[in-house]
Amino acid sequence: MKTMPFADLKFDERGLVPAIVRDVNTGAVLMLAYMNMQSLRATVETREAHYWSRSRQELWRKGARSGNVQRLRGMSVDCDGDALILDVEQVGNACHTGEYTCFFRTLEGFPDAPPTFAGIVSELVQVIRRRNQERPEGSYTTKLLQGGTDRILKKVGEEAGEVIIAAKNAKRDEIAWETADLVYHLLVMLEERGVPMSDVSGELARRFRRQNNVR
Repeated sequence: MKTMPFADLKFDERGLVPAIVRDVNTGAVLMLAYMNMQSLRATVETREAHYWSRSRQELWRKGARSGNVQRLRGMSVDCDGDALILDVEQVGNACHTGEYTCFFRTLEGFPDAPPTFAGIVSELVQVIRRRNQERPEGSYTTKLLQGGTDRILKKVGEEAGEVIIAAKNAKRDEIAWETADLVYHLLVMLEERGVPMSDVSGELARRFRRQNNVR
């Protein structure tokens, strides 16, 4: 990825720059906040997200009270140098309402945004994580996790086979159905083994960049 000198970052007349915050594990957009030079430096130095409160006119560290901190994993800047994206590892929920993301509503009169793969995976990861922590009775995910690695891997193998059969049958709906089953069981496996999605996306990124460099 190309780099831009820190000094070229453009703050507005209030000394602020908008920061879009994204979950590094799922790609979900968590919130929009604002940063000034002080909060930006604090974020870089501590590797935890700090923002500038426009209402209170003070620096604040995300999760200072709730414990829902955001650990910085990456930062990128747009083409004009006046907006940032923070890729973070979100602890708990990002929104003060208790929702995982601040963008959990749609405007009245407008259709819901079509589901994206990253968005659905993001929700699934959160649900599976809660099931692992709370282990509610009657939950299929709980049963899988309680069954341990062997039970989960057996299901992964079974679902992979179902995907192969569906693809051989060349039935679009069947392929989508079985692939969804496989993705879900893979996510359960990753949770049980303690492997974050950022490890998977990081490996894919390394392969992509390596291949592009070769070409």
